[in-house]
Amino acid sequence: MGSVSLSEMQNPSCLLYGPFDARFEDRPIPQIEDPSDVIIRIAYTGVCGSDVHFWLHGGVKRLVAPEQPIVMGHEASGIVHAVGPSVTTLQPGDHVAIEPGYPCHRCPCCKGGRYNLCPRMKFAAAPPSSHGTLTKYFRLPADYCYKIPPGTLGLDEAVLMEPLAVAVHSVRQVGVRPGHRVVVFGAGTVGLLCAAVAREFGTGTVIIVDVNQAKLQFARSFLASGEMVLRTFVPGASKSSEENAAALLAVYGRAEHRRDEVPGFDVVIEATGAEPCIQMGIEVLRVGGAFIQTGLGKRNVSFPICTVAEREIVVKGCFRYGPGDFRMGLRFAVEGRIPVKQFITRVFPFEKATEAWETTRRGEGIKTLIEGVH
Repeated sequence: MGSVSLSEMQNPSCLLYGPFDARFEDRPIPQIEDPSDVIIRIAYTGVCGSDVHFWLHGGVKRLVAPEQPIVMGHEASGIVHAVGPSVTTLQPGDHVAIEPGYPCHRCPCCKGGRYNLCPRMKFAAAPPSSHGTLTKYFRLPADYCYKIPPGTLGLDEAVLMEPLAVAVHSVRQVGVRPGHRVVVFGAGTVGLLCAAVAREFGTGTVIIVDVNQAKLQFARSFLASGEMVLRTFVPGASKSSEENAAALLAVYGRAEHRRDEVPGFDVVIEATGAEPCIQMGIEVLRVGGAFIQTGLGKRNVSFPICTVAEREIVVKGCFRYGPGDFRMGLRFAVEGRIPVKQFITRVFPFEKATEAWETTRRGEGIKTLIEGVH
């Protein structure tokens, strides 16, 4: 990315043209088009794994076309700049967390209460034409802006509401209940938030599985509260998924208070997308357990389907967030039950967005933010 002066731009934006090709450009300031529209001045945008995948490969499922670049970013917070004539819940100056996608409200998915699956979803930084939040001004409907009560969360913390909503959706989808014993694969942002939400849902034990000792150490400090039993497990690099599953079951596979029960765990939340973790996750479940795929990785993996059949395991998918998820996550954070500020390890200025992506690519820290344009 070349040296570009941002001070004279009216709406400086960071656009991706393809792998390793990001450029700062000026774009028109968005205008109120629908009476329910809100214009947000972006304060912070978070970096997640999908951003890194876009930076490295030009997209995930659909690639960015060089002739149709997109503004990057989707985890964001900001300050209300302007509101449409029908907006009564927000006013200029309000601090908000942003739900970065909005559906059509008319299709069978939307009408059936699963708007996250809407085929006409306009999601920030999704090719070919939905621009993201790495810009000065961003427009979206008021319904997808969540006002932050004054004196509660900082705008930096509000960025974490997007991955927290994913965690809420995952835990709700898979049906975590009080007393459940849960294994979470991945000590990244979403995995740790899934563990924290599971705790709020009353789970008795959580096992965090990862190979990164620094992230497991953070997990121990972040989740060390309440009555939940927390354990960590590091898979052996030279062992098969079945061998690692057997090792995990040997150490933690039976409830501490009930030695007579069937070995295995009630719920697995897979937040890495890595094939060995997916395989291991199925193998550590008890008969009748539930598995939810929350992390995205390779589109085709080897999957232990016979184990699923023989144990009557329930397998579900998790895609973004649905009705009530964002609001529930915000309440957890505002009430201090999930202290999201601990996740923020580094903040980059807007003009160093690619350095922020590279930091996340290298696995440094937990959550990296990019500050909005001053």
